[in-house]
Amino acid sequence: MIATTIESEVRSYSRNWPVVFHQGRGSRMVDRDGRVYLDFFAGAGALNYGHNHPVLKRALLDYLEQDGVTHSLDMLTTAKEDFLTEFAARVLDPRQLDYRVQFPGPTGTNSVEAALKLARKVTGRQTVVAFTGAFHGMSLGSLAVTGSAAKRAGAGVPLGHTWRIPYDGFGAGQVSGLKLLDGMLADSSSGVDLPAAVIVETVQGEGGVNPAGPGWLADLAELCRRRGILLIIDDIQMGCGRTGPFFSFEAAGITPDIVCLSKSISGYGLPMSLTLFRTELDVWQPGEHNGTFRGNNPAFVTAAAALREFWADGTLEKQTEERGPLFEESLGELADRHAAHVAARRGRGLVWGLAFREPRTAQRVADAAFARGLLVETAGSGDEVVKLMPSLTATDEELAEGLGILRESVASAVGG
Repeated sequence: MIATTIESEVRSYSRNWPVVFHQGRGSRMVDRDGRVYLDFFAGAGALNYGHNHPVLKRALLDYLEQDGVTHSLDMLTTAKEDFLTEFAARVLDPRQLDYRVQFPGPTGTNSVEAALKLARKVTGRQTVVAFTGAFHGMSLGSLAVTGSAAKRAGAGVPLGHTWRIPYDGFGAGQVSGLKLLDGMLADSSSGVDLPAAVIVETVQGEGGVNPAGPGWLADLAELCRRRGILLIIDDIQMGCGRTGPFFSFEAAGITPDIVCLSKSISGYGLPMSLTLFRTELDVWQPGEHNGTFRGNNPAFVTAAAALREFWADGTLEKQTEERGPLFEESLGELADRHAAHVAARRGRGLVWGLAFREPRTAQRVADAAFARGLLVETAGSGDEVVKLMPSLTATDEELAEGLGILRESVASAVGG
């Protein structure tokens, strides 16, 4: 296999799934030998609407056949105009969100970098508060606010200007990160300067599928407002309907100052990211933050088509919210059956995690699932969590099939 001889050792997913994939359609992937796999990975959240959704594919093909502009940096194009019109009409206006939209580059870490840079520019302050278990990206700014020791180790330089506090439920909930932060800021002798921003995921994906409670998020937003700190929600993996609503923070009834979006915003797996922020925070000078591939017009085309197809009403949101309890019940039964091995099940909407007491068990479960034709990845500080992220458009039969394979895989991995 040529990829294993000339591709860098940094590759990861191909090690867990050592086949050559050839096709993707809906919730299925097919390798070049014709074997079909049920995909509960969904491009790490970049394929909320499945592989090659026909409506999105048709819009893209029509655009390309008409010689539509593919690359434009930040020039005005019909594709960008169409996307912005749809985004305002389907997402911002119904939620009464007065946000400016920035196209910071092709991927999630670009959105986070822009958010951090803007927060520091607006406030004139440097420190950013981040949380245990967080993952925000692999470039230096986003890596500085990421918690994973393994990922931070690759930076090669000190990662500073960050103060880290416990996430909701960290340490079995024995330490309140919000009380700690508020108390330190209230004490002029604490040595903690007023930060520019707090950045948080409402559900930590790479951190092990850790959902923050709506009340905790509301308290965090109130603390930030009271202290004059900008609140950044990283909705890169959990946005675009993954937890039910378009934005994962909607359930908490909060309005962040800055929001990071990527992954499924293009709807088709095409590179695209957005940084959203309150209008009064738009203090950028022209060209002060830019990037060559911030004008990926094919992504604008599929993104607009996705908004029209899936966010014209509340059907997808309602369906995802209804499916959450089904996963909760099924995984709860599985956890009870194997209580000696399963530590917890947790999640929201259509992102769920099964945490194992012995970390290596999770990888054995994932390997057993792959052997049975199901793609799942592991997550958490010790890769102790099997993470389930099916496409939002999966059928009920596909979800039941995947959960059935998972049950077999857990039984196989724990020997029971």
